[in-house]
Amino acid sequence: MKEFFEFKKFGTNYRTEFMAGLTTFLAMAYILFVNPSVLALDGIEQLPEGVTRIDKGAVFTATAIAAAVGTLIMGLFARYPIALAPGMGLNAFFAYTVVLGYGIPWQTALAGVLASGLIFIVLTVTGLRQMIIDAIPANLKLAVGAGIGLFIAFIGFQNSGIVQNSDATLVQLGDLTAGPTLLAIFGLIVSVMLMAVGIKGGIFYGMILTSIAGMITGLIAPPTGFGDVVSPAPSVAPTFGAALTHFGDIFTIEMLVVILTFLFVDFFDTAGTLVAVSTQAGFMKNNKLPRAGRALFSDSAATVVGAVVGTSTTTSYIESTAGVGAGGRTGFSSIVTAGFFLLALFFSPLLAVITAEVTAPALIIVGVLMASTLKNIDWDQFEIGVPAFLTIAAMPLTYSIATGIAIGFIFYPITMLLKGRIKEIHPIMYGLFFIFILYFVFLA
Repeated sequence: MKEFFEFKKFGTNYRTEFMAGLTTFLAMAYILFVNPSVLALDGIEQLPEGVTRIDKGAVFTATAIAAAVGTLIMGLFARYPIALAPGMGLNAFFAYTVVLGYGIPWQTALAGVLASGLIFIVLTVTGLRQMIIDAIPANLKLAVGAGIGLFIAFIGFQNSGIVQNSDATLVQLGDLTAGPTLLAIFGLIVSVMLMAVGIKGGIFYGMILTSIAGMITGLIAPPTGFGDVVSPAPSVAPTFGAALTHFGDIFTIEMLVVILTFLFVDFFDTAGTLVAVSTQAGFMKNNKLPRAGRALFSDSAATVVGAVVGTSTTTSYIESTAGVGAGGRTGFSSIVTAGFFLLALFFSPLLAVITAEVTAPALIIVGVLMASTLKNIDWDQFEIGVPAFLTIAAMPLTYSIATGIAIGFIFYPITMLLKGRIKEIHPIMYGLFFIFILYFVFLA
């Protein structure tokens, strides 16, 4: 085992790798409760006619399985201390844009996730993935990430009750004296404090403390026995295989845009995470990552597994830097993280105490972290700033990640052409321009 993971080369040992794996798990364990909450549209009391909720218990199990399998593949095949789980932003797109906004059944949405995973595998194996990533301007990539951050934060504010509907102004400040809203505000303050002082897993610990506060104040019903804390994993029967049985429903223009969005966002998430974690750990050689193909394959394979069992796109997590910071340097720490995700399967009853108000602070803080890419956008160039701004602003204002991407990708070639920067526009961007024009035509 030591030789396989090259402990001597990286100057590490079992204890260091175990603690690193545990640290990474604690830093991202919040996804076990946030993902079911997001995919089940918690906080949306009245669903539009024809829209059904996905089973939360099944999603909890699917989340743990996808995270465990993806992280295990990353550890054994790519041998990197990088953990995977259903991605934030991608789950919001799945639930709030595809299912709630478009009225597409969650079963068909899962089929779209499966299709994106299969395409990602093909692109990775053939090397086309890099060509597509290179074709999309860096500033638009940054804008997409920041826009998703604002969108996720907006959902968090909405679910917490801090922001509510207004017939006059669309949105307004909610009732800050309401118990659930006060609980969410408490959770946000506690989580921010934990994150600000550098506590690894601050989001997860913040959720725990908020749940305890909710139980103390009577806003959340406390567990009454051991069975309310530990129990067998919920069945994935309600979601398992739905992506396969509804695969034939994805061949529409609307679903084409959905699949492209899944691909784009996963591209950016994965590439950015791999570079960030690898740079911190010192894996980069001549600005290139050894075994990058294996790492990308692990990501795409995890997405396929997750879609089949019943969750949105699985991607590499930036929280892996917490484990690297704790000394993790090999795939063994990923195996440890995967083991904890499997162990977490037996704590599904805690979903009852992790309410929308408890997860709302996590959404807001993740939004803050994702919006940090705003600083790297070249705002001084008007032809760049316009499509970037429209991408960012449109996501929360139209309640759709796909619409934000579409608007930005339509305006980019227009502003660049008018500025005379024709040679800088990759041919693929022209293709995407027409695809997104058709998207709005058919959507109308």
